[in-house]
Amino acid sequence: MLELPWVEKYRPKLLDDIVGNEETIERLKSIVSEGNMPNMIISGLPGIGKTTSIHCLAFELLGDLYHQATLELNASDDRGIDVVRNKIKQFAQTKISLPPGKTKIVILDEADSMTPGAQQALRRTMEIYSNTTRFCFACNQSSKIIEPLQSRCAILKYNKLNDEEILSRLLEIIEKENVKYNTEGLQALIFTSEGDMRQAINNLQSTVAGFEFVNDINVFKIVDQPHPLIIKRILNFCLKKEIDKAIELLDGLWYKGYSAIDIVTSSFKVAKTIEVEEQKRLEMLKEIGFVHMRVLEGVATYLQLCGLYSKICEI
Repeated sequence: MLELPWVEKYRPKLLDDIVGNEETIERLKSIVSEGNMPNMIISGLPGIGKTTSIHCLAFELLGDLYHQATLELNASDDRGIDVVRNKIKQFAQTKISLPPGKTKIVILDEADSMTPGAQQALRRTMEIYSNTTRFCFACNQSSKIIEPLQSRCAILKYNKLNDEEILSRLLEIIEKENVKYNTEGLQALIFTSEGDMRQAINNLQSTVAGFEFVNDINVFKIVDQPHPLIIKRILNFCLKKEIDKAIELLDGLWYKGYSAIDIVTSSFKVAKTIEVEEQKRLEMLKEIGFVHMRVLEGVATYLQLCGLYSKICEI
């Protein structure tokens, strides 16, 4: 049998297993204890447990009937108006003998990429079958869901996971998989995940598969990002007005093939943590922000990066 990716292998099955967003998870637990689930929209960044918590909620509400009484549609499915008229309506009309107070659950993942027409068609379906079927929308931005649907749903917002929460789950997996690691490796995983649990677990598994030992150098090779210590040295040289040394380190990164967006993004992350007086930090972040904007507009040249670091020298 094929080994499951660790993201799936260690995916929480119950609400108690979910890490982070305690207040929102408590609200979901109270829905389970009352047994009356409203239509819901869960919004937040990718990889922080939105879809997983809906599945855990459905599993705890429906028990053995979970597979029979839930329909999940993802952004990868065609989700135009025809899917709403056929698949969703058909599922809502299907008779399933459920215990009193229980309803069927339709899970719409990446709901913000549904067409406006399909969202409009859902309004009526939600009203007609409200006695037997409840809808759960998981999305990155709830503002992309039309107002009439928003007003029919309870809206829950998920926040980014903090470093301690990601660390606790990574250590759990490391123990179960007997992974060899050091502290710098864990710090690198947390730094590169930016609050995304799925990203952190995938990077951990990729590093183990590629190098069998999790340290900072191996992690940054896997995620293909410049090492933050090099970026930190560049910024420190700039603050000391030693532009030649900074450019020399930048040359090393550029010839290794790192793109302008990688270097600018890492510079932004490192500048937030560098030990320098507040006014200087704000000036640095402002300059990095301007260059980030230009790079995203398509001017991703070596000259932009040299300009950025020379501007920081002038601070």
